[in-house]
Amino acid sequence: MLLAAPRPCYNAGAMCRNIRTLHHFAPPTTPEEIHAASLQYVRKVSGVAKPSREAEAAFERAVAQVAKATTALLEALPERGTPRTREGERAKARARWTRRELVRKPA
Repeated sequence: MLLAAPRPCYNAGAMCRNIRTLHHFAPPTTPEEIHAASLQYVRKVSGVAKPSREAEAAFERAVAQVAKATTALLEALPERGTPRTREGERAKARARWTRRELVRKPA
C-alpha cells in the first residue's frame, strides 16, 4: 500500500517556539546562531538531547548537514522590507509570552 507523502506545513504560527527565525537580520545571522538552530532541530527531530557515544558521529554529521543547508537557504532567500533586529524579536517574544500567561491565569 502506498501512502501519500505528507504535505509540507509552512504555517509559521504552528512552529515550535524554540526554533527561531534566522532570515534577514541586522547585523546578519552568525554561523554560531545557525549551528545552534541546527543543533536544536536535530535534537527535536531525533528526540535525543545528548546522543550516545555510538550515535555521536551521526548526530554531529546531521547537525553539520542541517547547518550547511540552512546557510544555503538563508543566502538564497530574497531580503524584503526592513531587516529584523534581535532586540525587536526579543520584544515580540516577550509580548507573546505575556499574552499566553494572561490566557493561562484565571481572572
